[in-house]
Amino acid sequence: MTNITRKKRMRNMLIVITLIFLLLIIRIGYLQFVQGDELQTMAYVQQTLDRTINPNRGTIYDRNGEVLGMSASVETVTVNPTNISKENKEAVAKALSNIFELDYETVLKRVSRKTSIETVVKKVDKEKTDELRKWMKDTGIVSGINIDEDTKRYYPYGNLASHIIGFTGSDNQGLDGIEAKYDEILSGQKGKIERKIDAKGGIIGNGEEGYVKAINGDSVILSIDANIQAVATKYLEEACIDNKCEEGGVVIIMEPDTGNILAMVTYPEYDLNDPFTINNEELSGTWSTLSSADKNINLQKMWRNKAIADTYEPGSTFKLITTSAALEEGIVTGTDNEGEFSCTGSIEIAGTRIKCWRYYRPHGAQTLRNALMNSCNPVFIGLGQKIGVKKYYDYLRRFGLLDRTGIDLPRRSK
Repeated sequence: MTNITRKKRMRNMLIVITLIFLLLIIRIGYLQFVQGDELQTMAYVQQTLDRTINPNRGTIYDRNGEVLGMSASVETVTVNPTNISKENKEAVAKALSNIFELDYETVLKRVSRKTSIETVVKKVDKEKTDELRKWMKDTGIVSGINIDEDTKRYYPYGNLASHIIGFTGSDNQGLDGIEAKYDEILSGQKGKIERKIDAKGGIIGNGEEGYVKAINGDSVILSIDANIQAVATKYLEEACIDNKCEEGGVVIIMEPDTGNILAMVTYPEYDLNDPFTINNEELSGTWSTLSSADKNINLQKMWRNKAIADTYEPGSTFKLITTSAALEEGIVTGTDNEGEFSCTGSIEIAGTRIKCWRYYRPHGAQTLRNALMNSCNPVFIGLGQKIGVKKYYDYLRRFGLLDRTGIDLPRRSK
């Protein structure tokens, strides 16, 4: 080999080595400056085993301090599969499945996975977890099994005010009603138990756990009076059953001086402690045969608060608005002048004939007081025509009827 050939090869090798180093420097720079934050976060996630501590949701009270919704203490069981030895996995799976009445094969799969943490069962009563504690003590198998405090929502009155209060999901998040509307206030902040682990899931250091305390949610006081709500519920249910109201019914009771809602009932109600079980006997018999879409439609119908979500014609109650506007404009005097109005049984408006409820035997001559007492349609339609559309809408606006009510519940239409 000539000197020229040798020098050429050395030069080529230097060029290749230089290019490799240059590429490595570029790659390191990219990892450090472009992906640095992302990789740092990933490393933290991989090296940290966090178990969540759920806070107590705030309590929901009625106006008199009666508890309508509260948090009850329960516990959640998780496992760290990588910290359970191979010879103990079957025993652990068998114990967990027996104590919590779970499918053994499903539990064994979770215990055998190569993951840092697996949830076995959520929100179980302490009596059950005490059985697990006893088993762990008797067998000496404690590594990789975690029992943490948790909470679940409990409603002392079951279905009372169900369409107002709403309910929470499996993770204590508000899904409907007050629970959803004030979720940020009620939910609080989650805490955690933190432990450092290596790539294989082993404990780093002395195994000490970091503890971040959960912050409980704030409570909410409603304007609802539980006693009035219960009475309204009772009589609405009786009325709907006696009159065979297939679409149910609604009652709203308001405090006149303040506008506070003292009771709001939508019948039929549902069990807040079991909100995903349909309240219709006919449907419950065929529930397992329904598709997921049909189940969801029927559940949404059950949860729907008709008092605020549905629209209704105001009917004869609106005659008071017409009367007030007519008196204010001086169109009527309010005196008992016999024959001031006359009911002929119907009146034609824009080609449509609107009847009085007693069209077959018209009221004839009557005073304003009589017209109100008789709820006579032709009289008040005539008054509305005299007031005029523009002026009439001005009164509706001044009464606040063109504004939203501002009621603090989700799903409202007005």
